[in-house]
Amino acid sequence: MTVDVDRSDRVGIVRIDRPEVRNAVDRPTADALRAAVQSLDADEELAAIVLTGRGGTFCAGADLYALDDPDRRNRLERSTDAPLGPTRTATRLPTIAAVEGHAVAGGLELALWCDLRVVAEDAVLGVFCRRVGVPLIDGGTARLPRIVGLGIALDLVLTGRAVDAAEAARIGLANRVVAPGTAEAAAVALGNELARWPRRTLLSDLAATRAAFDRPLPDALLHEHDLGVASLAAGGAEVGVRAFRAGAGRHGRDDDLPGAP
Repeated sequence: MTVDVDRSDRVGIVRIDRPEVRNAVDRPTADALRAAVQSLDADEELAAIVLTGRGGTFCAGADLYALDDPDRRNRLERSTDAPLGPTRTATRLPTIAAVEGHAVAGGLELALWCDLRVVAEDAVLGVFCRRVGVPLIDGGTARLPRIVGLGIALDLVLTGRAVDAAEAARIGLANRVVAPGTAEAAAVALGNELARWPRRTLLSDLAATRAAFDRPLPDALLHEHDLGVASLAAGGAEVGVRAFRAGAGRHGRDDDLPGAP
């Protein structure tokens, strides 16, 4: 098994388990990653999915040693079956990358696929595939500019230089920076923090925010409206609003608000 699936409270955890090749992804691993993500995303008990790697490395990208093996080389078909697995599909649940060690080349693209990134202080990120002529093909050119802006994205894409955790935080590539060895635990804690909030509204706002850059502003505003009204109609705000009217959540507090249904 090259992918390990686990759960902690209301967070599903997917771990790439190929430490002997720094968690590089071949075709069987990509297929297992996609299947694991799809299975967890369908679980109504879960609130978030954490993606990480075993052995102190997030992911070194595609397994270049598998290129000559037709059963292991990464898929290159023009389809939703991406070379590294789930990167051309969207989940319902928020996804969090827990980055230890290197998240480079396609590994960076897997981290970019996630909604949030928790990064260890000694982690290294970068478009290292630039150095060997392998293109970004798992969403890197589409997602990196959306996250850090075009100018910074072009710097990273064209140079292939290394980015440490401090710079990743400064440019918005890392949402949290944590002590080495604690990225998974911190990502799981963040996922369970999200589990506190009303689920329907959180998922609605997640979907609308993801789609915002894919539409002209007027269309994005109406799409946000449609999702938000559907969430309200489904009762997504009833419990929280009732609690607030009764006095909870005042003066910036959130510990007295009801948990997510």
